[in-house]
Amino acid sequence: MHREATRGYRVQVIAPWQRDGESLVDVLSADGYHAFLYPDLVALAGDIDESTGVVVLTQEALEFGVDAIQQSLAAQPTWSDVPFVVLQSPRSGRDARPPPLPSLVLNRIELERPVGAASLLSAVATAMRSRQKQFEIKDHMEELAASRKALAESEAELRRITDSLPVLIALIDSDFRYRFANLAYKDWFGIDPRDMLGKTIEEVLGKAQWEARKGPLKRALAGAEGTAELSWTPPDGRRRDAEIRYIPRRLDDGRIDGVHLFATDITERKEALEALGQAAAKLEQKVAERTEALRAEMHARSESENALRQAQKMEAVGQLTGGIAHDFNNMLTSIIGALDIVSSRVQDELIGKVVGAATEAAGRAAALTQRLLAFSRRQSLDPSPVDVNTLIRSMHMLLSQTLGEKIHIHVDLAEPLQRAQVDINQLESAVLNLCINARDAMPYGGTLSITTRSAATPPFVRTGAEANAEGYVVVEVADNGVGMEPAIKDHVFEPFFTTKPIGQGTGLGLSMIYGFMQQSKGHIDLQSTPGSGTAISLYLPMAPAHAEVASPPASEQATKGDGQLVLVVEDDDQVRLLVSFLLEELGYAVLTARDADAALSHIASHRIDLLISDVGLPGMNGRQLAEAFREGHPSTPVLLMTGYAESAAVKSEFLGYHMTMIAKPFAMDAFSKAVGDAFAGLENV
Repeated sequence: MHREATRGYRVQVIAPWQRDGESLVDVLSADGYHAFLYPDLVALAGDIDESTGVVVLTQEALEFGVDAIQQSLAAQPTWSDVPFVVLQSPRSGRDARPPPLPSLVLNRIELERPVGAASLLSAVATAMRSRQKQFEIKDHMEELAASRKALAESEAELRRITDSLPVLIALIDSDFRYRFANLAYKDWFGIDPRDMLGKTIEEVLGKAQWEARKGPLKRALAGAEGTAELSWTPPDGRRRDAEIRYIPRRLDDGRIDGVHLFATDITERKEALEALGQAAAKLEQKVAERTEALRAEMHARSESENALRQAQKMEAVGQLTGGIAHDFNNMLTSIIGALDIVSSRVQDELIGKVVGAATEAAGRAAALTQRLLAFSRRQSLDPSPVDVNTLIRSMHMLLSQTLGEKIHIHVDLAEPLQRAQVDINQLESAVLNLCINARDAMPYGGTLSITTRSAATPPFVRTGAEANAEGYVVVEVADNGVGMEPAIKDHVFEPFFTTKPIGQGTGLGLSMIYGFMQQSKGHIDLQSTPGSGTAISLYLPMAPAHAEVASPPASEQATKGDGQLVLVVEDDDQVRLLVSFLLEELGYAVLTARDADAALSHIASHRIDLLISDVGLPGMNGRQLAEAFREGHPSTPVLLMTGYAESAAVKSEFLGYHMTMIAKPFAMDAFSKAVGDAFAGLENV
């Protein structure tokens, strides 16, 4: 095996006479050794390293360069003892002595010449085995050193861990002597743990402390784990209480040779218990105070429960009104569309007036359904960063004309004010409604105040309730009018509730604002005192600081079609009929479908230029149909129609690439423009 070794594999030969060297190398190489011939000891000295297995030299080689070999061997590691095989010449006389080997050559084999090949190879093999043993010993030494280093590091890490714990840790042997103690002993007793090792507990802590610990320790040495509480006064004079755990240390064979001791400082806990005992005398007063606090808490809980019931009622009404608005929007779309078509064809003036009156009535009904959707939080919003102060300033003239001369408008806008993330059209409508309500609350005139400010969170929002992380922009509309009784305040946000005479109000103004704020993730606060006026605050979520104000799209005129193929998907027969009729009037070719399944069949067999779909289809809804359509038509525009769709509450989150949306009910000219915008958007890509 030494012939295949990766270390100590070379046989280095020096035989300066005649062809002795070549002969030795030939014999060794023939037996599988890596043999190398050197001219003298000086040349060999610089080549002795871990690859050296054995040096074979003749007596004549020792006549020159012995000092060089001596220096080279002195530089070798302590474990290295390079074996030498020396071929001695026969002595010619009694006093003839060969030149000596270097003094550091301790591992040597001497052979007298002439030497046979078998003897030479046997000697080299013996030397080689000796050399390989040296490498094995070296490896064992390195492994032992690594193990010792790892053990030392492990012990050091254990010491660091135990010294960092605020717990007193010790190991007591069967003679009650300390074998281990962590640094906590220095803090607790003022004793260096190094000075404790090998000493008994009595020697370290004194007789009194030994007597207190003797019983639990003996029981632990007998195999019974236990705990005890002890008190003493350390050198710093502070009281110290500890809970001590005694855990037997068991060897692999089950014998117990010591006790692990863990002591936890419970001084604060003991002092707290004593303080609690001292407070017993004040218990009666605390009970009375707590009873009063419970009464207040019960009152607050009652108010919270009332608020919850009110919110649940509003939610239920919202769901009802949202469903009603959806059905009405489909019907109104058909009515308004039919009236628009009739109006464009009627020639008789009287009939034209009648159709106009019907159209106006349908428009009021559409506005009513829009307010119902606003209250039920089902309208489609387009929130964007809005400069609220700029919006209030732009409304000043409109408010002055609307409120009349008896109302003095006072505006106090905070500067600077971060933008709000809200639908600008709905916010403008909400502010206008609040101002009109304030005017009606001041029949003899008064002051209307509009103020803006910032707020981190609404003061009335309960702890733990969801709040906008960015904060809020607050718009407050206040009057000094008649105010509200508590019974009225509880119902003002309910739809169709109004204190105005019949015919002067629908009762949907505040309910619409309530729904708009809820849908916008904002809050609304109403404060009113009878005879002293009312203040309503809208808490609008702030837009992120880096958000940019969206530019309004440029107005485009409706354009005529040029035979493009439009697929209309609508489950309401009347709406589908009217939309198809109008598209054909505009010059488009039309395909129709009642649901997504029928629409997908058309999509598979025709080249569609525009997909128009209702959002609320049975089965796959319109938005899902648009996604399926996108897979094969990535750039074809999509126009979605919605009368009520929870998923379309925020347009920017609902719409995808090249998608637009129009809300039902819609006039035919608005629909025509939406179709033209869809195609115009495609041309601008």
